[in-house]
Amino acid sequence: MKAESFRSTDYTPAEDEPFMNERHLEYFRNALLKWKSEILEDSRDTIEGLQDGTRNIPDVADRASEETDRALELRTRDRQRKLVSKIDAALRRIEDGEYGYCEKTGEPISLKRLIARPIATMTLEAQERHERREKVHRDD
Repeated sequence: MKAESFRSTDYTPAEDEPFMNERHLEYFRNALLKWKSEILEDSRDTIEGLQDGTRNIPDVADRASEETDRALELRTRDRQRKLVSKIDAALRRIEDGEYGYCEKTGEPISLKRLIARPIATMTLEAQERHERREKVHRDD
């Protein structure tokens, strides 16, 4: 199936369809690719802005404010770089036939969760258990 066929429709995966059928996979592939494209475009804009924004600001307070803004922007871009890696991993799972299934339990991840967070790798219950264990170990 061609990617263009889903971009022009308002298709949303439904629970009454077979789980991770071809339409589901194409929907999530397109959503992930669009998300990745938007992030990369924002990153290009940031790089251009940082290159264009290099200027000599004589006021110390203004310079500090500018540096703080740049640091925040770079931290945001670093988070988005990590997000692109997760998107790429999700696209690989689609190609490998593993997308939509929990990496811990092997159970299907709910469509609502995947629509809200297409890079999800665990069911909500498995994610909550993971976070509780992580919190307990972090407190030690």
